[in-house]
Amino acid sequence: MTDTPTKQEMPSKEVNVPGAMPAEQKKNNRNDRKRNRRGDSKNLERDSDWQERVVQIRRVSKTVKGGKKMSFRAIVVVGNEKGQVGVGVGKAGDVIGAVRKGVSDGKKNLVRVPLTPNNSIPTLSKGRDGAANVLIRPAAPGTGVIAGGSIRTVLELAGIKNVLAKRLGSKTPLNNARAAMVALSQLRTHKSASRERGISLEQLYS
Repeated sequence: MTDTPTKQEMPSKEVNVPGAMPAEQKKNNRNDRKRNRRGDSKNLERDSDWQERVVQIRRVSKTVKGGKKMSFRAIVVVGNEKGQVGVGVGKAGDVIGAVRKGVSDGKKNLVRVPLTPNNSIPTLSKGRDGAANVLIRPAAPGTGVIAGGSIRTVLELAGIKNVLAKRLGSKTPLNNARAAMVALSQLRTHKSASRERGISLEQLYS
């Protein structure tokens, strides 16, 4: 009788395909790519100049079939102090999740603000949202930010250093913040206004 080789003695068949990569090496390359992506995103977040401020956190409830479902609502203002600002609202079962959603919502609704060399606004502007009315007026250098509540937070994160603001209607923080955003979105520089009207700056000032 001839001795048949056992499984351990059987030679392993390896097929060498040109240009092929072992499975372990492919897995390592994928892991390295994921790590690089995560590292790049973290570095971008660290290097960015975006600032976040929580204006209000409230506990809200929703009536469902089984009773009331409790959650948290966060109002967050996001800005880079270089002329870009946004207001976002987030709801979640915990505070951290609500703030995270508010930050992402604020970055989706950014407004670019034209700033003067004195870090003020070019003209007077009014904004309205719901029952909230906001008046924003330019100010001389050294005045500072004369405003209160959520309006002050929006103006500071927009990079405005000298401004006068007055709340004329509702005291609700969310409506006031959105009214301030409406007022800032309506701002135009003198050059852009003269270009739109088709006249020179001299005629605009006269």
